[in-house]
Amino acid sequence: MKKIFSVVRREFVERVRTRAFLISTLLLPVFMVAVFLLPILMSGTSRTSRVAIVDGSSAAVGAQIAGMLQQERLGDKPAAEPRYSVQVFPATEGQLAAVRDGLVAKTGFGRGHQAEQWTGVLVLTDATLASGKLAYYGGNVGGLEAMSKLQRTLSRALATWRLGKSGVDPQLVARATAPADLQTIKVEDGKLAGQSGEQSFMLAYAMGFILYIAVLIYGQQTMTSVVEEKNSRIMEVLASSLTPFQMLLGKVLGVGAAGLAQMAIWGGSAVLLSSQRGPLGMLFGMNPSTLQSLPIPSMSASVLVVFLLYFLLGFLLYGALYAAIGAMCNSIQETQQYALFVTMFILVGFFAMFSVIRDPNSTLGMAMSLVPFFAPFVMPVRWSMTTVPPLELAISLGLMVVGLLACTWLAGRIYRTGILMYGKKPSWREVWRWIRA
Repeated sequence: MKKIFSVVRREFVERVRTRAFLISTLLLPVFMVAVFLLPILMSGTSRTSRVAIVDGSSAAVGAQIAGMLQQERLGDKPAAEPRYSVQVFPATEGQLAAVRDGLVAKTGFGRGHQAEQWTGVLVLTDATLASGKLAYYGGNVGGLEAMSKLQRTLSRALATWRLGKSGVDPQLVARATAPADLQTIKVEDGKLAGQSGEQSFMLAYAMGFILYIAVLIYGQQTMTSVVEEKNSRIMEVLASSLTPFQMLLGKVLGVGAAGLAQMAIWGGSAVLLSSQRGPLGMLFGMNPSTLQSLPIPSMSASVLVVFLLYFLLGFLLYGALYAAIGAMCNSIQETQQYALFVTMFILVGFFAMFSVIRDPNSTLGMAMSLVPFFAPFVMPVRWSMTTVPPLELAISLGLMVVGLLACTWLAGRIYRTGILMYGKKPSWREVWRWIRA
């Protein structure tokens, strides 16, 4: 046991002290803070747009459309600033082009270029009102969100005008067709979890993606480390004092411990940020009520424990297989052919996560939660999105342990022969003989 611990400590320290490990470990919490703050900071960058309406219609619709544009606000609060500042310029058919060109000449400049500049110019004629194809000239037409909101407002304005022209009370229709504001709240075991559906989705997606990247990267690091030590003949020195199984177990546990430490730091940062969003927002001078309304996922302690547990078991399983592949090969290029089979299992588990996100209690999701190769990606996502029976979680973990022992036994038999084999790449028949020997 002491010899295995020595290998574990060496592998752990060798990775934790690298600059890449330290930078990546610190960068993700910084990225979390940025994701937390950017939506709030960016929401404050919107400003009132000055829109000039050239009304060449015979019905003088410009004033009605201007009134609806001026009702739009930059936020949900009644005291929020108006989204549009509108002025109507009536024009006859003969004057239309001249008035439009004069206003366009004052459009498209940078902020503060001139006092009477316009953000955009909207042209209304009888033909455009009949067809619904309006012309808007502006320097902000590249902003998809701004143009989408303007189009929705103009569509409502045109619908209101057409209903009024047909003798229908537009206010009555507006109240009858008002969209529903559905709020989704997650429930666990008959109790409110304090998490919306959007938050659950974001948390599940982030967990699945991080698990996929971490298992893939740390597994390949294990494989690369075995190949390098084999080529440098360090394996021959270690084999004189350690059994092949002890070397395999120490290497996989050491790399896994480094990955687990990184996952724990990332998960702990997520828990801290989600639980302390109020004080963090106040530190940057933001409204606490606004922060609570943002769809920032909160990670509970149970989700963090399940996340770390499945990462550890999943990495040990895949790490053992990657280590066996490294022992079979003499160069990094040779490992790619064999590693493809292991990587395919990881990819299947990762893509199965998207099906589980759509329906966490589907038959596919429940079945893949019990398969050791896919459970590390599927079960944490299900646990974060829905209520998983404790018995099902226990069965999944038990099968994970059985699968881990089987893969470790298989990898150990390949490892004990492969680390001392040099020369040509072994065939599958030779690998099978190693396992049976």
